Amino acid sequence: MKNHHTVRFNLSLSTEDFLRVYQGITKHIVTRTDDGQVLKFPAQNIKQFLTHNGIHGYFEMAFSPEHKFIGIKRLE
Repeated sequence: MKNHHTVRFNLSLSTEDFLRVYQGITKHIVTRTDDGQVLKFPAQNIKQFLTHNGIHGYFEMAFSPEHKFIGIKRLE
């Protein structure tokens, strides 16, 4: 039995967009998953993927049955 739930989504944030996280202006990222759900999560959860060009890619995020963040990975 699967002990977590996953969602997949595309994300494209410029460096300027993500700079607002560091400035404390933005604390959450809001995007739409592949199945049409609105996903809101702490911006810190995706910070590891920040490059000079921002954050761009296709991601999979995992949650516990209690909807707690487990992890995120970039899918290529």
